Amino acid sequence: MFYVSEIQTEAPCRFQTPLQKQVYATLEKLQVPFERVDSDEAIAMEDCVAIDEKLQINMVKTLFLCNRQQTDFYLFITVGSKPFRAKDFSNALEVARVSFAPAEQMETMLGTKIGAATVFSSLLDTEKRVRIVFDKEVLVEKWYGCSDGTTTGYIKLRTEDIFQKFLPFTNHELSVIEV
Repeated sequence: MFYVSEIQTEAPCRFQTPLQKQVYATLEKLQVPFERVDSDEAIAMEDCVAIDEKLQINMVKTLFLCNRQQTDFYLFITVGSKPFRAKDFSNALEVARVSFAPAEQMETMLGTKIGAATVFSSLLDTEKRVRIVFDKEVLVEKWYGCSDGTTTGYIKLRTEDIFQKFLPFTNHELSVIEV
């Protein structure tokens, strides 16, 4: 049985990664309330079902993508249930065909491993090399659920806090597309 902790409203006592520590420090600084759970390692969206049930949300799907030359990078955030089609993404942004970025690039640029991609990685992207792209459907949700930068920590906060507080804090431009 997949383990999910009780809901907590404070940062973890110990942090697994520098990104995770920075996530909670930033949320505190911005006075963004959240709920979070610890869990067994969740890699695929199917692993998030028990997490979704506990937090009463639908976890977003966050994909790290790049062009063939690995010169243009994208963090695409969509609803968890939607299948990803590279052609639709590329057409919506009017860019060359994309594919999944290598795991090594993910660790270097986002500070996460596979399964832990998160909008919070924008805290580490100080050079603004990664373009943040949201599926329009994510914006209409009241709650935003995602990884805290680990594969065992998941967080729920208001979607408006992501767009009105967090992203302005990171100074990242974002694109919104319909796919």
